[in-house]
Amino acid sequence: MRYVALKMLLGDSAKYLALVFGVAFATLLMSQQVSIFIGLMTRTANQVLEVREADIWVMDPRVRYVDEVEPMPDAALGRVRSVEGVEWAAPLFKGNAIFRTRDGLINQINILGVDDETLVGAPRTWLAGDLEALRQPNSIVFDKEGATLIWPDDDPLSKVGTEAEINDRRVVVTGIANTAPSFITFPLAYARYSEAIRFTPPQRNKMSFVLVRARDGVDHKALAERIVEQTGYQALTWDSFAWRSVQYYLTRTGIPVNFGITVMLGFIVGAAVTAQTFYLFVIENLRQFGALKAIGATNAQITGMVLLQAGVVGLIGYGLGMGGAAAFFTFVRGTAALEGFYLPWQVLVGTGVVVFLIILISVLGSLTKVFRVDPAIVFRG
Repeated sequence: MRYVALKMLLGDSAKYLALVFGVAFATLLMSQQVSIFIGLMTRTANQVLEVREADIWVMDPRVRYVDEVEPMPDAALGRVRSVEGVEWAAPLFKGNAIFRTRDGLINQINILGVDDETLVGAPRTWLAGDLEALRQPNSIVFDKEGATLIWPDDDPLSKVGTEAEINDRRVVVTGIANTAPSFITFPLAYARYSEAIRFTPPQRNKMSFVLVRARDGVDHKALAERIVEQTGYQALTWDSFAWRSVQYYLTRTGIPVNFGITVMLGFIVGAAVTAQTFYLFVIENLRQFGALKAIGATNAQITGMVLLQAGVVGLIGYGLGMGGAAAFFTFVRGTAALEGFYLPWQVLVGTGVVVFLIILISVLGSLTKVFRVDPAIVFRG
């Protein structure tokens, strides 16, 4: 019976290819869009995830996500350090500035100012230079993507040693780092805290965040609550702050709706094409199913044949669609716009479940017609 089922399926090559294409298209579209969506949402928290040394982030109570900054007074650092359970605390500056190259090009950049002494929050992976590059006078370090945005026609690594200006102050590019790209598209630059506050316009308060390391054995959430109680500032564990940044973009932007519509269209188109084509395939083979019933085939055996046909179509279409999605992310891996995007295994599993539902919908719509077929149909003209 399995051989007969496969012969029936492969005998009509046009409908067989249409079935496979429908499943493959739905698989490709859904897996690609969901993976891009996950990559974008991860970018919203990358600046938190990149600071691996900090257990807790302390900030002004009005701050809702990592790209929203409300400066705190310098005294906040000492108050946080005085809380029981804090091993160390370091300042972090985050702000925007105008970067002007020697040939007159102007770019708005995002500056992260890391602690002068410990360099907590600085990049850990370097393409040119090293951590000591930040200790040089008037030094600034770009991430690879940021340097590419500023000098799109040149090799970013060749820009080490380049002189430029930030708010009429001379700076020197002393290194290129390899960091996870952020959601904000401004080039990202690193400098020491003392340098960063000189590069940016003067204001009464400068400190954006305080990075805290808990002592060994101290519960991070309990310490965060203690910091809030004793200082009045907002304190969140690194994972809570990362999730809050993700949730802000999920709830305050149209990104989830736009990607959700695309994924839903992929499901609808895949289900509609597959169900309709499979239904027509079954209708055109009713005489064959009737002949099988006439020689004694039961509804259970007929169901097994249809399920086998649907399973073959589903597996081949799913494999081709996933292969296309994997090839897409491999092809765009080096582009700045999709840097760091990949195909998570959770997407493979989730898309497989959705493809199973598409196949199930197609089978249910066809089996009712097969069950009602009269074996006598084979004797009719």
